[in-house]
Amino acid sequence: MPRTSPLDGLRFAFGTLTVLPVRVTRWDREAARGGMLCAPLAGLAVGAAAAAVGLVLLFLGAGGPLAAVATVAVPAALTRGLHLDGLADTADGLGSGKPAEDALRIMKQSDIGPFGVITLVLALLAQVAALAQAYDASWARGACAAVVSATVARLALTLAARAGVPAARPEGLGAAVAGVVPVRGALLAGVAVAGVAVAVAAVFGPYDVARTALAVLLSLAAAEALLRHCTRRFGGITGDVFGGLAETAATTALVVLSLG
Repeated sequence: MPRTSPLDGLRFAFGTLTVLPVRVTRWDREAARGGMLCAPLAGLAVGAAAAAVGLVLLFLGAGGPLAAVATVAVPAALTRGLHLDGLADTADGLGSGKPAEDALRIMKQSDIGPFGVITLVLALLAQVAALAQAYDASWARGACAAVVSATVARLALTLAARAGVPAARPEGLGAAVAGVVPVRGALLAGVAVAGVAVAVAAVFGPYDVARTALAVLLSLAAAEALLRHCTRRFGGITGDVFGGLAETAATTALVVLSLG
């Protein structure tokens, strides 16, 4: 097997986590490891695009709510809505109250049940409301919130792909990336992302530093709680669970960053 290069990991991350025209040249465990370690970079790109759209609308005279809607729409478009779909499917599986095998079957169905609809609506409303609040306080802080939330959302995927977390199915994205990231590598990625986010927030002042650090910590804690629950409930992770983790982390980060 040829040695994995950093470009293989970047291609894997952008090719599987975004709709950007990036061809995944390798689909093996080594490439998946690099890809999941690079996942926050894909989030950074998505967040930057979302923030740019929001800022353009604000510059053209749109209010905070409209800019917030557009900012939330960009990540959905750049992922073909896969993370939102994963959140809805995970909610349906967890809400069904059925055994793991039946719950996984429900999650694979193409339709969305009542638990999925309610969770999806509430998550999107929370994201839009939080971003509108952030934009009204400061355009720069709103843009920063969009970038941080998208990056932390993908960092949650890096941590979920760490060694020791099993796959619920023998096929699919969950099986391809489950357990590929060494625990040390996942922790280093977490420290790096948190450090950069806090350093950027320092431009706005000490309160923003504390708020950003808290946002990163709580968003990852929320994603970890969901990950553990899904692992107990389904026997492991799936692609849908990854989507649910990303949206959970993003929503939590936005809510915390909008406070104060």
